[in-house]
Order: sequence, then C-alpha cells, then structure tokens
Amino acid sequence: MTTLAPQDTNIPVGTAVPTIVTTSATDSPVSWKIEVVAENLNIPWSLIFTSSEHILVTERSGTIREIVNGDLRSDPVYQFDDVVARDEAGLMGMAIDPAYTDNKFLYVCYTYQQDGALFNRVVRLQDEVDQINLDGTVIEKIPSASNHAGCRLAFAPDGTLFITAGDALQPQSAQDVSSLAGKILRVNSDGSIPANNPFPNSPVYSLGHRNPQGLDWDPDSGSLYATEHGPSGFDGAPGGDEINLIQAGGNYGWPLISHEETMEGTISPLITFTPAEAPAAAMFYSDSVFPQYTGDFFFGVLRGEGLVRVRISAEDPQEIVGVEKIVDSVGRVREVVEGPDGYIYFTTSNRDGRGTLNSGDDRIYRLIPQ
Repeated sequence: MTTLAPQDTNIPVGTAVPTIVTTSATDSPVSWKIEVVAENLNIPWSLIFTSSEHILVTERSGTIREIVNGDLRSDPVYQFDDVVARDEAGLMGMAIDPAYTDNKFLYVCYTYQQDGALFNRVVRLQDEVDQINLDGTVIEKIPSASNHAGCRLAFAPDGTLFITAGDALQPQSAQDVSSLAGKILRVNSDGSIPANNPFPNSPVYSLGHRNPQGLDWDPDSGSLYATEHGPSGFDGAPGGDEINLIQAGGNYGWPLISHEETMEGTISPLITFTPAEAPAAAMFYSDSVFPQYTGDFFFGVLRGEGLVRVRISAEDPQEIVGVEKIVDSVGRVREVVEGPDGYIYFTTSNRDGRGTLNSGDDRIYRLIPQ
C-alpha cells in the first residue's frame, strides 16, 4: 500500500498526507485479497449489477457484455453499430435506473459522429428477460473528441441523472454556459430539464471542467464529489488532477486556472495530484464487509495504476484527512463499484494502448475478505 502525497490539500502544503489508520475503537479491520471475476475483456469502462448474480459491463468498442453467476458470456448482450471508438472515446458510462425493479431501464453514454464532428449521446435501454432493447435518446449533441470525452453517468439520490462532459479539446468551451462541453450535466431520466437546475432551461449543473471522470454522493452528507484529469502538457503544466466538491452552478476554473492557482468566482479543488494519477471512476463505500473502509471515497487511477482510498472528514465535507493507494499491482484501473455482496469491484484498462498488457487483460477484480 502506498501513501500518496498530493500537492494541494487542506493539510498544510509541504507536509506528507498521513497514512489512513485502519483500526478504531468501534471496528476491526478485515484483511482482504484480490480475486479475478472475469478476464479477456476489451477495455471495460463501466459496470453495473442488475442483481446479485448478474453484471453488465460496457466495452469501449461498442458492446455490452454480461456476467451471469460468475460466467462471462462470449456473445455481447447488446452491440451499438454507431459507436466511434477512438483513443479515449467510445461506449463508456452506464447507469441503472433507481426504479429498475419496476421499469428495467438502463442508461449508457457513447460517442458518435455527425457531419464530421464527434458528440456524446445518452440513450435509455430496457432490459428484457433474454435481451436488451433500445428505448430512446435521453440527451445528445454533447460535444466530444478523441480525448477529453467525459461520459460518466450517475443517478443522484433525488433520482436525477448526472452526466460528465469533457472539454472535447476545446478548453474555452468549458467557460461557455451555452456549450455542454466541459460541464457536469443534470437531467431527469427522460431527458427533460429539472426545474431547479442552476441555469434556467439548461442541463448544465457545473462548469469549468477539463475532463471529469468519476461521480458519487457521500451517503451521510449528501455531498457530490467528482474526480477530474488535470493538464497533460499540451494544455498546461502536467499534473494537477483533482477531487472536487461539486456545487450547483459552481465554476471549477478550467482553463482559466489549474493546479494550485486560484481566481475569484471559481471553486478550488479539495486536493490535487502532481505528478498525474489520472483519476477515473469514483464511489463511496457504504457496506460493512470492510468496516475500516465504510464511508470512504474510492477511485481508480489510470496513469497511477491502482485503486485509491480517500478519507473525508465526517465533520467537514471539504477536508481530506488521508489518501492511500491500496492496490498497485494490476495496472490501469478504470471502474470501481460496490457490489451487492459488499465487496469492492474494479476493472483494468490495460488494453487501451497506454498500459502494459498482461496475460488475461482486461480483467474485472474484486476485493474479498481473506
């Protein structure tokens, strides 16, 4: 396990971030081991559980695969013919409707091409007994590109659907409220605009984002947190990856500022990472299988190759009190979710052209009690 040293945090700059203590007076840590759930996937991007025995996973090439009772089916359960899979773009985010038990709705986000330009589209699917069918489009014409494509989906506790949108390699668009690029978007599940969105008749929830990749809500405070990639050199000094506390209508500064820069009218990240870790999907762990992790924030890292645990102060949602890389042996980690069994599931992204390919990649792993 590795303690990460962020460059900017509420902990005084220049001091090491304390390793998170995994014991307390009220619970005992449960040791764990890594178990392979499935292998030989093609750049898995997002996974959901429709039941305790059934997992769906998107592959960036355009297919949805299913795992039934631990068996990865060889044929896709659904395939998109109009997906443009290029560099960081393709079939990406997936979410399950909060009322799935009754309506069987699923949502996916993918990149498509129209009139020579790339866009992201969110569609709704219906999960039938033995097949998945397209139900309709939720929102489309979200600017996209081969990089900075966003496309993470997550349902909020109030039932609205959040969508991340990268700047689509057009940084200034992140500051243009009339553009959907460089934003976090919020819509109802049918694509309509919630009446209490911060900008009237607009799906824009927050702006000034470069490429947000992970979203989740703290189950205790209800606060929304996001992970985001910082500059890569061509658009700013490398590093400066972020964890942000998202506020309705908030401006997170890109491309006006990055790293430790500040500007009136913008919101600074809670923490930044330099060198870059390339943070991906994120989740709060709420189960008690691993009591030492209950309430902690987890995210995968691509360039940093691993799974990172963050402890946020229970008294102050803006204070990070510890950061720890708990897995660093499987390569690039994209998705992380909590399973119905209380185990922590995560995927590798070693076949995306940027990682070291290992036999059996890409894989889905899980942490299980040892």
